[in-house]
Amino acid sequence: MADHPLDNPFLEMLGVRLTQWRDGYAELVMPIDASKLNRQGVLQGGAIATLMDAAAGYAGLYAQPGEPARHGFTLSLTTNYLDKGLGQSVTAKGFLERAGRSIFFSRAEAWVDDRLLIASAQGTFKFTSPRG
Repeated sequence: MADHPLDNPFLEMLGVRLTQWRDGYAELVMPIDASKLNRQGVLQGGAIATLMDAAAGYAGLYAQPGEPARHGFTLSLTTNYLDKGLGQSVTAKGFLERAGRSIFFSRAEAWVDDRLLIASAQGTFKFTSPRG
């Protein structure tokens, strides 16, 4: 199965791939390499938070093929770090919890090499027009 287009230059610069995307769910994968490590030689917390923020956001923004793209932005994100990010890649899984007319709520998990849960997050997001 082919990756879905990200349409996000920052995530693309980080090497992120949107590997699964359907109504209420998004999965993003990012390689762990030297450019994303902190002074202790483990995955930087900001990189983990970025990936979970994106996964939670994309989970609420899915549009069926042929429908207009949906856009939004983060109002708040609460992140909990559970373990060290040591491995080849990190996968963030985003789950839509509830959506209203203008606001939606999602959560995310970050997994290293699909075996170790290293972080979780909950977020509040706002739907918006494509450019603002």
